[in-house]
Amino acid sequence: MTQRINVRELAPEAYRAMLGVERFLHGCDVPPATLELAKIRASQINGCAFCLDMHFRDAKKAGESDERLWSVAAWREAPYYTDAERAALALTEAATRLADRSDPVPDEIWADAAKHHSDEQLAALVVAIAQINAWNRLCVVSRKVPGSL
Repeated sequence: MTQRINVRELAPEAYRAMLGVERFLHGCDVPPATLELAKIRASQINGCAFCLDMHFRDAKKAGESDERLWSVAAWREAPYYTDAERAALALTEAATRLADRSDPVPDEIWADAAKHHSDEQLAALVVAIAQINAWNRLCVVSRKVPGSL
């Protein structure tokens, strides 16, 4: 696979703005493991090999177990996640697959996420989900090669 276009070089202001959102997320109150799991799950859904490669590596460096990483796609059946992480993963899936149902983010999914996360954490989680979906689209469209930065 060959990269089509380098968005970082050709739209540096936009890229810097997205990195500003990343700085916010790194300082927010959502547990880093939860953010990485959400990024991985959205990237799986969106088929973004670059983001999967990067976030698997980041999660491993942060101490995530192999079991938790390879089972993200089957998180409902896997015993490795907390209730708060499951709620975040459900919200991630719903917010990533907006067109898949008439009520994209049902009240039950939101209520479960709200049961485990503060309003500030929910706001940051929604931003994180939107952000990874944006990164996925940039990387998939531009054919960003996994392992390259």
